Amino acid sequence: MSVIFFAIILIAFVVAAFRQLTWTASVAGEGGPMQDLATAMIDAATGSVTLALGLVGVMALFLGLMKVAEEGGLLLIIARTVRPLMVRLFPEVPADHPAMGAMILNMAANALGLGNAATPFGIRAMQQLDSLNRTPGTASNAMVLFLAINTSSVTLLPTGVIALRAAAGSTDPAGILPTTLFATICSTTVAIVMAKMCQRYWPVPTTKGAPIPNNEARAEVSVASSDVPIGEGYPQWVSVSVLAGIVAIIPLTVFYGRSIAPWIIPGLMVGLLGFGVLRRINIYEAFVEGATDGFQVALKIIPYLVAILVAVAMFRASGAMDMLVRPLGQVTGLVGLPAEALPMALLRPLSGSGAYGILASIIQDPAIGPDSYVGYLVSTFQGSTETTFYVLAVYFGAVGIRRIRHALVAALCADITGIVAAVFIVSWLYGA
Repeated sequence: MSVIFFAIILIAFVVAAFRQLTWTASVAGEGGPMQDLATAMIDAATGSVTLALGLVGVMALFLGLMKVAEEGGLLLIIARTVRPLMVRLFPEVPADHPAMGAMILNMAANALGLGNAATPFGIRAMQQLDSLNRTPGTASNAMVLFLAINTSSVTLLPTGVIALRAAAGSTDPAGILPTTLFATICSTTVAIVMAKMCQRYWPVPTTKGAPIPNNEARAEVSVASSDVPIGEGYPQWVSVSVLAGIVAIIPLTVFYGRSIAPWIIPGLMVGLLGFGVLRRINIYEAFVEGATDGFQVALKIIPYLVAILVAVAMFRASGAMDMLVRPLGQVTGLVGLPAEALPMALLRPLSGSGAYGILASIIQDPAIGPDSYVGYLVSTFQGSTETTFYVLAVYFGAVGIRRIRHALVAALCADITGIVAAVFIVSWLYGA
């Protein structure tokens, strides 16, 4: 990560320096490209803190709900339900460990397009996975795989993109549901395969006799406190029935996605709190305890956000992004990726807000619109790919991981696959 971080900054500086040396002021008082670069750095640093502070409330809310679910035993119930799949994906994680339930809730939130709501669940899962990590500061195989799946998670209902398309006047705002689902299935498959294949080339440092981190004891207490007995999991027919039910929901999201979207977050809160009431736990105290953890985590990730967002802002402000887009656009246009959509594909792994801004500007452009080929394509990019560097910084930063091993390779392969799959399916359904 250090090499990538420095490379982005160095490229941005070199490009801005060259432009500065060849620049002629057209208006008195203009500072030029290097001044623009400095301004972008300061703005990005300020914006990253603002972003983190904005996440405080979201993280406090959803980690509070997560705590209610955990104390009520919901995470253990969910983990046992999908145990046949999860134990194969994560053989290093005990089937009844809280990490299983936390990972599943994160994947479910991503599948429903909840955006920032998935982040607290993901951070909680990463904290639980770190409790099993015998090499502090180095990502375990389970942590890498979880992050790779998180950056490519299968999406049933990209609610935020649907809302933006509707606001832009789309006649079919939910038209990206099948394209997003196809692209994310492809990208998630590649993420899992790459994470499994690459782990042999990035072995975990051997630490014979290393003690289990102290926070594992707290995780075991959390499991033991659940009312659900620890066992081998539910019968296989239960797991198959639940998974079949999830698959059956897919057509509903296709036909009724726009109507369902507003109900998701309020329904999630009522459902989790209602579960806590049924389990006879003190939901208020549990919620406050979880919200306190969310507040602390949101503040902890500020330094990591400052680092990655400043680097991305420098890359954009220096003109390096434009220099990359122009020649590539002529080539990618031949395979269904027009130059108008290329900035979205390149920026999405780097900056979520930047990509969102590009999406909004494209679909609101009268010459393009939300229901054109480019409009469908960029909407699918937004709904089916993740801000990889942001996720790396936040999730690993929350648990102090500095050696990320093959996480970036697996995540970027998933991003590329998602883009390629999006181009294919949008070309097939809506024509290039």
